[in-house]
Amino acid sequence: MAAFEWFLGPLRKYTDFTGRAGRKEYWLFIVWHLAFIIVLGALSNALYLLYALGTLVPSIAVGIRRLHDTNRSGWWLLVTFVPFVGFIVMIVFLASAGTTGENDYGFEPGADPGHEDIVDPGPLS
Repeated sequence: MAAFEWFLGPLRKYTDFTGRAGRKEYWLFIVWHLAFIIVLGALSNALYLLYALGTLVPSIAVGIRRLHDTNRSGWWLLVTFVPFVGFIVMIVFLASAGTTGENDYGFEPGADPGHEDIVDPGPLS
């Protein structure tokens, strides 16, 4: 799978606030997202603003799905509003390994219900 597909997958699932997103899906999306922000910010403030607003909902959605993978509610995203500590807590949560098997938010990313030994190659399958 092309590396850029890991960026497009969460964009295509921008309305999906349910389910789970694995670490690879989340962090590859963030890497591409930050690359675009840096490049567009260097080119034009207007392009940066349009891109940032256009990807706000998909970024929140993939963050919520990532928290679901660690068996936490999406409401934990609000902890980032706590000065200093909130950002650190969120990084720890997002970098933590997800729960194996099924949790409160569904099956493990890439696992087919009933066929947990089959792994999905990426976010678009």
